[in-house]
Parts: sequence; C-alpha cells; structure tokens
Amino acid sequence: MQIEILYEDNHLLIVEKPVNMPSQADKSQDPDVLTTLKQMIKVRDNKPGNVYLGLVHRLDRPVGGAMVFAKTSKAASRLSDSLRKRAIKRIYLAVVMGHVAPEGELKHHLYKNRQKNHVYAVDPQHPQAKPAHLSYQRLQQTKATSLVKVELHTGRSHQIRVQFQASGHPLYGDQKYGDHRIQKGTQIALWSHRLAIPHPTQDKVIEVVSYPPAKGVWRDFGY
Repeated sequence: MQIEILYEDNHLLIVEKPVNMPSQADKSQDPDVLTTLKQMIKVRDNKPGNVYLGLVHRLDRPVGGAMVFAKTSKAASRLSDSLRKRAIKRIYLAVVMGHVAPEGELKHHLYKNRQKNHVYAVDPQHPQAKPAHLSYQRLQQTKATSLVKVELHTGRSHQIRVQFQASGHPLYGDQKYGDHRIQKGTQIALWSHRLAIPHPTQDKVIEVVSYPPAKGVWRDFGY
C-alpha cells in the first residue's frame, strides 16, 4: 500500500494517514502506517539496513489526514519537545451532531481507562484526571449536523471525540462515543486537516494541509 507523502526532507516526513489504519502496530496485526512507511522508504531509497522513523504523535485508527514522523533521532527529540510546549499547531475538521455555537472553547478533565481503551470526561478531582482544552469554529451546518474546525491545545487520547460527546454533540459516525443518533457502520467524520510544525533543525515552520475525501457526510459540505 502506498501512503501519500505531503512533505519530506532529511528530518521530517509528513503523510496523509489512510482512514481505518492503525498509526503503529497493534494487537490486530493489521497493516499500520509506521511499518508501511518504513517499508516504502526502504524500497524507494534502496536501503540495506533498518529504516529509522520516529512516531511523533498518533491519530485514532478510524481518523485520516496529516500526520508527522521524524526521520532522525534528533528530529524525534525536538518534535516531541515542540509537542510538549504546544508549539505544533494541529487543526482538525469534524462533523458533529446537532448545531453548535459559531465558535467556542471546550474544557474538560479526561480519564483514560487503558484496559478498556476508553476515555471519560470526569470531575477535576478525579485522581487520574488530565485537563483537556480545545477551541472550535463552526464553518457550515445542515439540518442535523455542524462542520467545525477544531484546534487542539492539549493532546489527550480521543480528546476531540470525548469533549464534543460530553458537550452533547458527538462526532458523526463515532461508533465508540456516539449516541442514538449515530448510525451503525458509518465512518467517523474527523480529519487531521492542517499541521504547522517548527522545523527541528531550521529556522522555519513547515505547514501542510490535507482535505477529507469527497464521500460520505463530507459531501454535504462541498468536499
């Protein structure tokens, strides 16, 4: 399987992650993005040994769009530091159920049950609660849904999905966190749309944009 490359240099590799493909190998043993990219680079560049590729962040399996990898250990360290300092700008597109305000912020405390791989919005006093913060702008709406542009300010697991669900607006097609409005078998409408990344070795910002496919609910909004 070929994965589309959005940007590449000696230190960075930014690709368009396919939907329903794990970011890295998991117990499903299905083909994953990290392993597939290593194989692609090995063949393309005729590399005799192992290919180094560092996983900087993850996208949930059903989510597609822009995703960055580090091609050197120096880049991996610096990109991880940029993530911690919230210097990497991450913009998502999402279709949520119902009508939301033209713009807003969502602040919750989230707890991840690792055994169940499920995240919950909990009381701030919960011993394992971690603060989660995002802001959004409504771009369009239909009778039943809203298209929103989301900026993450923290990087919690399943954050966008859980925060909108906790606010009464679960993501369209979210089989894990949706409610009675979600039809079984529909694809989640969440897409990693834009990344702005301080380059790990140069004084510049690398920006890439990825658009959701023109199918499913995305067509309701002109994609």
